[in-house]
Amino acid sequence: MFFHKDEHLEEISDRILETTWEAFPTLAQNQIALTWLVYDLPAPINTGGALTPEEFWKYSPRGYSYRGVETIYPASVVKLFYLVAIHEWLERGMTQPSAELDRAIRDMIVDSSNDATGLIVDVLTGTTSGPELTPGPFNAWQQQRHLINRYFQSFGWEELNTINVCQKTWCDGPYGRERAFYGEIMENRNLLTTIATARLLHSIVGGVAVSAARSQAMLTLLRRSLHPDDLLADPENQVTGFLGAGLPLNAGIYSKAGLMSRVRHDAAYIELPDCTPYLLVVFTEGKEHSGNEAILPFVSSQVAEAMRSLSV
Repeated sequence: MFFHKDEHLEEISDRILETTWEAFPTLAQNQIALTWLVYDLPAPINTGGALTPEEFWKYSPRGYSYRGVETIYPASVVKLFYLVAIHEWLERGMTQPSAELDRAIRDMIVDSSNDATGLIVDVLTGTTSGPELTPGPFNAWQQQRHLINRYFQSFGWEELNTINVCQKTWCDGPYGRERAFYGEIMENRNLLTTIATARLLHSIVGGVAVSAARSQAMLTLLRRSLHPDDLLADPENQVTGFLGAGLPLNAGIYSKAGLMSRVRHDAAYIELPDCTPYLLVVFTEGKEHSGNEAILPFVSSQVAEAMRSLSV
């Protein structure tokens, strides 16, 4: 485990969950998953990559996880994984940089563009969408698409053993070979856990995802403005209805949200004034809850309040 359990943190987390269920009684206990890391200072995070990966992974923050190993459809949170992968490809020279690729990377994270994500997946795997294929070419095509999964399996992290990150993200849904790739009952859809997502974001914050410089570039794209004018100007801002909405305006947040008709998720690294930094990943499921813009901000505000007491 890349974090260690803490009895006090566990007591606080259990109370936060109980308070959440009281406030939202239709939210079932199996419709929320949460992983929370507390970076007690001095913590080697957001330092611009001052430590080597070997030194960084010796550090074990305090943490808590509820249903953190449950595989859940991640919606656009999967774009965090595609962000790391495309930076790896660029670092190794497996793809060449271009203004158009930079635009797609930016739009995938800043605007959560599904069209941009489609291009990134094509570049990562050398595949394209289109009509259904005959068995031979389709088998080869599928092997190429699983290249992203093989990359993350090469990390050797136990937390990544059960994830699936090989599908594009959609507005209306997949067609043709993409639909066939999902499987008859969508058994090959993307799947993530809050604990896997937390570890990947932890590596970015720690400056050890691909390289220190590339980790910093990823963090820059993940930074969200909490200013009301900015939120009004962008209705799909990844703050309203998500973890950032539960924070004071002077907080710093780096996050990637996910939303579709059956899930609402967010993964965030957060810096509050006069508090130690922390990382919070919350997934919620249920068609009746995905449109509820109050649940994630409520959880976030509860965690922020707890952080103030932990930092005293």
